[in-house]
Amino acid sequence: MSRSSVILGAPIETGASQPGCLMGPASLRTAGLVAALEALGWRIEDRGDVTIAPQRPLDHPNPALRNLAETRAWIEALVPAALEAARACDLPVFIGGDHSISAGTVPGVARHAAELGAPLFVLWLDAHPDLHSLHSTESGNLHGTPVAYFTGQPGFEAFPPLEVPVPPQNMCFMGIRSVDPAERATIATLGLEVHDMRSIDEFGVLVPLRGFLERVAAAGGRLHVSFDVDFLEPQIAPAVGTTVPGGATFREAHLIMETLCDSGLVTSLDLVELNPFLDERGRTAKLLRDLTASLFGRRVLDRMTRSYG
Repeated sequence: MSRSSVILGAPIETGASQPGCLMGPASLRTAGLVAALEALGWRIEDRGDVTIAPQRPLDHPNPALRNLAETRAWIEALVPAALEAARACDLPVFIGGDHSISAGTVPGVARHAAELGAPLFVLWLDAHPDLHSLHSTESGNLHGTPVAYFTGQPGFEAFPPLEVPVPPQNMCFMGIRSVDPAERATIATLGLEVHDMRSIDEFGVLVPLRGFLERVAAAGGRLHVSFDVDFLEPQIAPAVGTTVPGGATFREAHLIMETLCDSGLVTSLDLVELNPFLDERGRTAKLLRDLTASLFGRRVLDRMTRSYG
């Protein structure tokens, strides 16, 4: 019996400081994402890209904020679109765009989980925890705020009201290696499960990942995975504007995705922060395609030798 997936793009770059992420969805499609998943027996429906209308600026007490009106509009557009995609298939894939996409996709799939009477858990694969509020961010880049928003933290009066927040104890962060002081304080206050790269160096990726998956399974939960390109080592994934050395290796990333596949728990996926303008002949888009294929069932023995040159 084949399984189904909806592909939904969100060409957002207003949450980031560097232009180029709006080309992310097109780059993933050009890299053959749909064909790679169809080859694994999945039924794929590509619903194209969500769009927003031009926005009038919104005032805010934090003068550093950039593109607040646009980010709010993206959230308002993405929540119902993500909800409908989740209702329509087994595992929707949301392709960005910068990480502010998750301020819309996660609340959308959280509403679907609530409809099913199941808790939503989120695995955040990222160099950054994205735990700033609208008041604490100094850069003003709103791709650094989605987790604080969708877990119901204060400071988001200018964003749409949340219908179904994700409980902070249902979060797991892996690969973190760039944390601002305000985010560090939030991590400590909320007692969030964070596995930074030192922890991964000491224990590997499987120990923390399996522990989290056991929690999801025990709760009868649904699992959203949010995969940021900067989770990866920049040498293998250069197409990102927020590079932080010391990321996950090719082998670690595929092991994570294959383990997630084996668990049978993943019910939605974000692929974010792909900036093709910074890529090298499409190598990062191809890597994201292949990592997604690993999550959807491709195994080591199924991989063909190919050139990335």
